[in-house]
Amino acid sequence: MIGHQDRLQEDLFVAAPLRDLIPDDHILKQLNRILDLSWLRKEVRSLYDEAQGRPSIDPEAALRLMLAGFFQGIVHDRKLMREAQVNLAIRWFAGYRLHEALPHHSSLTRIRQRWGADMFKRIFARTISSCAQAGLIDGTTVHVDATLIRADVSWESLSTAYAEDVITANSNEDNDPDGGGSPKRGRPRTKPAKPKKRSTTDPEATLTTSSKHERMEPCFKQHTAVDDKAGVIVDVAVTTGETSEGSQLSAQLDRIEANTQTKVETVTCDAGYAHGKNYAMLEERRIAAVIPPQAQPRRPKHIPLRLFKYDGRHQTVTCPAGRRLRRGSATRFGRTYHARSADCRNCVLRVRCFSPNATARTVLIVHGYEALLRARRWRQCWDEAARRWYRRHRWRVEGVHGEAKTQHGLRRAVRRGMDNVAIQVYLTAAVMNLKRLAAFACAALLPFAWPEQAHDVVTRFQLANVAPDATTQKLNRRAA
Repeated sequence: MIGHQDRLQEDLFVAAPLRDLIPDDHILKQLNRILDLSWLRKEVRSLYDEAQGRPSIDPEAALRLMLAGFFQGIVHDRKLMREAQVNLAIRWFAGYRLHEALPHHSSLTRIRQRWGADMFKRIFARTISSCAQAGLIDGTTVHVDATLIRADVSWESLSTAYAEDVITANSNEDNDPDGGGSPKRGRPRTKPAKPKKRSTTDPEATLTTSSKHERMEPCFKQHTAVDDKAGVIVDVAVTTGETSEGSQLSAQLDRIEANTQTKVETVTCDAGYAHGKNYAMLEERRIAAVIPPQAQPRRPKHIPLRLFKYDGRHQTVTCPAGRRLRRGSATRFGRTYHARSADCRNCVLRVRCFSPNATARTVLIVHGYEALLRARRWRQCWDEAARRWYRRHRWRVEGVHGEAKTQHGLRRAVRRGMDNVAIQVYLTAAVMNLKRLAAFACAALLPFAWPEQAHDVVTRFQLANVAPDATTQKLNRRAA
């Protein structure tokens, strides 16, 4: 018999609580079991005037609306409030009944402006503390990486006017004897500086690219650190796109240890962090660095620096022909060493050593060069443990970036300015940590599939968060 459904649903009363209309396995329902925002009102009380003005939106309800949107990849306020009109789960999670009017979408914008990026940074830090209390953070091994976030600007907004104004102002100060500043050292510039393009709508976004095969785009850069145990994000920061990720490692480690209250023992990064200064810093902090040095060219045009002998104790450099180079000036990257023109004039290696237009060879010994040499030697004999850590780095932190961009809308910034992008990054990281915490809590409540794991819920949660190929192998072995 063919069934029939009456589509005129004009019921005046619904004899069931709103909670019962939401499936038990819905992510917002699982999140509500472990989410505690009772502290939020006290944190933001100083940002409101208690003596005058209309009553504001409840801070917890506003934050719950934002979190619900990011859980479903809805990052635009207007779209979020339209979805909340018909989505029972979002209404129930935020605390609004069916007959209650939802706030205007612009109210969420004003709340973000009132709270500021520091408030959302504290919200993200609270998720780290909650995950640590649940035992999801070990803190001794972290994976660090950076990714680009496309700025919310158009190509038509790019202009060189801003850079040209800065270059003109700087050149006038350098050439003006009455300007109060000393002239620049070195040879005078023969060619005008190439101006950089900036966006007139968001000057804080800078042109950069993640690959030489792709064109440069106005971007921000997110620096992320992920704990190895369960994939919890323990630190995020936002900078302009042209900022080198390697220069942020020391500050990242300080923030990680402050967030987890644990000393980092092992850190994994890609070759973008393979700076001599970073290797020296990690050796000083007694942290094992699983960072592959940058690849050396197989057929260099000139004799590479690695064939020059460097004596760190006496700070001397000897060329492959056995001639000692003179110690030059110090720069922000290291110290230069110059060969004598008389030594290079009749050298048999002259053609292979430097360009015909030069008269002598000059090399730069970067800061931490000795630590860089030790890292290169160790890379040639990485043991299985080091290779395993680096394989985990590939899918731990890079997987977090992929998850944030494909599921939570972080591929492109939705607002302009560094603070607005930082708020988006903090909310995304907080949502991803809460997902892991909710999954852990759900695993703790469900019956265990294997009796030998009943004594350790964290172990069961980790088995669900290993690499995909390893997961398949474990399940196949247990089934057999």
